[in-house]
Amino acid sequence: MLVIRQADGSVQRRLTRDIQVRPSHIALLPDSRLLIASGRARKEDTGSWKPNAVVFSLKSGEQEGTFCIGDDIPALVTDHGGSIWTAYGDEGIYGGHPESAAGLAGWSAEGEATWAPEGRLPDAPLEGCTAATEGDRVWLVWYSGSRRGGTFLTRITPSTGEVTSWPSPVRDPDGFAVRGHRAVLTKRVHNQRATEVVRAELVGDSWSVTERRRIRVPGRVVMRCGQGRDGFLWLRAGDTWLRIEA
Repeated sequence: MLVIRQADGSVQRRLTRDIQVRPSHIALLPDSRLLIASGRARKEDTGSWKPNAVVFSLKSGEQEGTFCIGDDIPALVTDHGGSIWTAYGDEGIYGGHPESAAGLAGWSAEGEATWAPEGRLPDAPLEGCTAATEGDRVWLVWYSGSRRGGTFLTRITPSTGEVTSWPSPVRDPDGFAVRGHRAVLTKRVHNQRATEVVRAELVGDSWSVTERRRIRVPGRVVMRCGQGRDGFLWLRAGDTWLRIEA
């Protein structure tokens, strides 16, 4: 069942059949299309990777395409142009899929790999945390597996190819949104109906914490369900979506 809440508060419910993947991520694409993706991918007996992403038309309800976007995906976001951006976990990075091995990747809405880090990251990724969009820019949050370690905020500008990374003011956040020089990050409190909300500001070349507080939420924060959209963080807590402004 796909539940759609419109801006005016009205709600639509649509039964979607024949989904061939186990849904882990859901994201909108241009032209009233919907991406549903599984966080894991499996191999065929021939060695090729089975599809783990499906594109549906919200107008017709028909399936438009299936493809594989890598294995072990803890973070996924789509941008305004219709590209898909993914950050991978350690099982994907070391699992043999070529795009997953780089830690971060960009894809077209047809499932073609369009972007890779190519040595432009401050360290080798080990696990994706969350993701966000800001205008035509994409942010992927991840942490590294090196001895010096660290969590990083990586900003990608697809139109120019610019890639910039900063150390994150919060270790392993599960939610992130940014607007200009301001950001909000969240980190769930394990096994409690609470999350830590951290506000930060970009001062010079580093993000500095300006506020940190714990808030009670309607339910336990659902892992891998935090997504930033143009300055607002959408965070799922139990059966409720919270909207937090950066």
